[in-house]
Amino acid sequence: MRYLSTRGDAASSPTQSFCDILLGGLAPDGGLYLPETYPQVSRAELDAWRQLSYAELAFAVLSKFIDDIPPADLKAICDKTYTAQVYCHARPGDNAADVTPIHWLEQGKLALQELSNGPTLAFKDMAMQLLGNLFEYVLAKRGEEINILGATSGDTGSAAEYAMRGKKGVRVFMLSPDGKMSAFQRAQMYSLQDENIHNIAVRGMFDDAQDIVKAVSNDAAFKAKYKIGAVNSINWARVAAQIVYYFKGYFGATENNDQQVAFCVPSGNFGNICAGHIARMMGLPIGKLILATNENNVLDEFFKTGVYRPRKTAETFVTSSPSMDISKASNFERFVFDLVGRDPAKVRELWAQVDAGNAFDLRGTPYMDKLAGFAFVSGASSHADRLATIRSCWETYGVMIDTHTADGLKVARENPVAGMPTVVLETALPAKFAETIREALGREPEVPADLQGLEKLAQRVEVMDPDVNAVKAFIQARV
Repeated sequence: MRYLSTRGDAASSPTQSFCDILLGGLAPDGGLYLPETYPQVSRAELDAWRQLSYAELAFAVLSKFIDDIPPADLKAICDKTYTAQVYCHARPGDNAADVTPIHWLEQGKLALQELSNGPTLAFKDMAMQLLGNLFEYVLAKRGEEINILGATSGDTGSAAEYAMRGKKGVRVFMLSPDGKMSAFQRAQMYSLQDENIHNIAVRGMFDDAQDIVKAVSNDAAFKAKYKIGAVNSINWARVAAQIVYYFKGYFGATENNDQQVAFCVPSGNFGNICAGHIARMMGLPIGKLILATNENNVLDEFFKTGVYRPRKTAETFVTSSPSMDISKASNFERFVFDLVGRDPAKVRELWAQVDAGNAFDLRGTPYMDKLAGFAFVSGASSHADRLATIRSCWETYGVMIDTHTADGLKVARENPVAGMPTVVLETALPAKFAETIREALGREPEVPADLQGLEKLAQRVEVMDPDVNAVKAFIQARV
């Protein structure tokens, strides 16, 4: 299995193996890596996979994308990663051994898939725990070190830091928007005292932090000298790991492989739903992919109109579902690459407009007809919608959900798909967003015993302006 860049500069970005792109992040030409072709899953494989545990399923799916790690070693990594001990925060009555249990709100019609049972109570753990173990394995084999530079709008950072803390040969430099995350999210990250973890709070929005990460990653000389790697969803391994839970969710929501399922996915950076798109391209019977945004509705606008119009920082809303306060969706380029027939020249043309701060418009082009064939539906949610949905879910089903999952449930209810169940991906637990839960329900969310008192711990973070050179100097001083 070889990987190519969405921007297709064969000279600067030739095809590479999985382990090479694992450590690299962005391609040298600024594009994102994807497999040369998507592996296909046969009906016989679907039948066999239905009975597998999560770790076994992860090995089966990832084996289709990874052929430069010996199978026995890859299996050991999956077995180490996906255990009920790591993903230990399942709802009462749900089976933690399933890792991502299906929790029916309306039997056979509407369900939550619990992706938030890991150590940081967010779906990012599903991929990040694997990434930490993959990094440690590959670096040990090569005798190398890596300095991970990432940006977070709330959940990626803590998931990365909990996955990488104490890992040999790994340092983490995580950028976050100063004061824009919930108090619990800040405490999860900034309270870590591990020597290999470094937090930088950027005065600005998530997009400012993400722009710094991209600028550093595009500085080939700096990247090579300081061994800069990525854990944001620009890293293909993150997306590959997320594909697994679409298969697991499908099996949990159906009785046989003749059925179809709709997945509703809260989405800001397009990484989570991109994994669903790829699972569907592999042959998983996904009838619809329903994309839910918050007030930062760039992606909703695209799927409704064909216009992709990233917003500037000043136009990006600070919301009560902060992990989706994103106006430039990094992973969207992967989907557009498929949409334009994997034509790297077209991707370069479109992203030249995006990188210049402009929109691109596919209306009136053949790509609009192709877009319909990918079976996406989209919708947006507001703060008032979140409050109403959290309240309704609690009163109707006795289930407390977080703000991002509420965005998903609201949009799922507005877009029912006849003849198939809808699975809403639960992307975080309510404990991370206590202020909004109090506003909606007048009560405190339950905090798992192992995370109680987190916000009272001492915090360690460097606050700085969104300055690429300042971030580079910070890294240089600590490696």
